[in-house]
Amino acid sequence: MEEKENLTAERSLEIITEQIERSRKMVAKDTGELLFISGISMVAIAVLIGFCIYFTGNLACYIMYIFLPTIIYVADRYVKRNRPQAPTGFVGYLVDKTWHTFGTFALLYFVLFNMYPFVMGQQSTENLLQLNITPFRTILLLMGMTIAINGHILKSRWMVFFGILSGIGGFVWEMFNMTQGLLGWMGIDTSEKSIAYGMVPNIMIAIIAIIGLMLPGWMLKRQK
Repeated sequence: MEEKENLTAERSLEIITEQIERSRKMVAKDTGELLFISGISMVAIAVLIGFCIYFTGNLACYIMYIFLPTIIYVADRYVKRNRPQAPTGFVGYLVDKTWHTFGTFALLYFVLFNMYPFVMGQQSTENLLQLNITPFRTILLLMGMTIAINGHILKSRWMVFFGILSGIGGFVWEMFNMTQGLLGWMGIDTSEKSIAYGMVPNIMIAIIAIIGLMLPGWMLKRQK
């Protein structure tokens, strides 16, 4: 009788362990899918804006980034429309909130930067640009920081390293106007430099999104 009770207790423990592991995998895959969808959405809109700038030469196309959170939300809901909702895990919660925080700060900084000339009674952002204060540089820094934090949460050293490298590296790249130097070295015509200069930031964002969002998302989705 005692042996039977021990076997029952062991089997109960096995069942509980299996359920916990199944729940963990479900949460990991759900988090990975959100990262993957976010990465695809960010790459898609970066490429779209890059093409718009190329064909129109209008840098105002950057305003389209405002629609990115809505695109990610709609895409995530659509992909998961026929699935049972995964339990909200602490790791998934932290990853989700860090990217929400990044989006809020990046959007507010972009809006405030463009509102500054009107608030100060100026007609352009020329004074700010002379000080090399640009929203893209700060957004790269925030994006790299968010990826590094996600790396710590997901216990992924390469994500931490990549986040630091992409954030600080992108900041330094923009601070020293290395894009202009690169375009000059490549012999780009002066008439095409402004268009190319507008496209380069979108290429950088797309690359960071592929490595910092899509890749870890795909790895989490593939977990067994």
